[in-house]
Amino acid sequence: MTGPESLYAPLQAAIVRSLATDTLSADDIGVDTVLFEEGGLGLDSVDALEIAFEIEETFGVEIPDDDAHRAVFTSVRTLAAHVFAHRAAEGGVDRPGS
Repeated sequence: MTGPESLYAPLQAAIVRSLATDTLSADDIGVDTVLFEEGGLGLDSVDALEIAFEIEETFGVEIPDDDAHRAVFTSVRTLAAHVFAHRAAEGGVDRPGS
């Protein structure tokens, strides 16, 4: 896989790492699982900051903290699309999850 799909597993692992929890595994997070609303994982704004920091550290992609980028945090699929697009725009920087 060379598209955003190649980032699903690394992003799922990054989310679990950022949450520092023993009750959630990467396998518990589907690519379309809603991350921040009821009916999904129900994560909060502190979790969003932790996930954003982990993504920046792991993948070298910044996720701006504004309303325009809130949709990026909808699911693993939307996070993968964002990371993939920004890495491609930067010339495919070789980072973990490549």
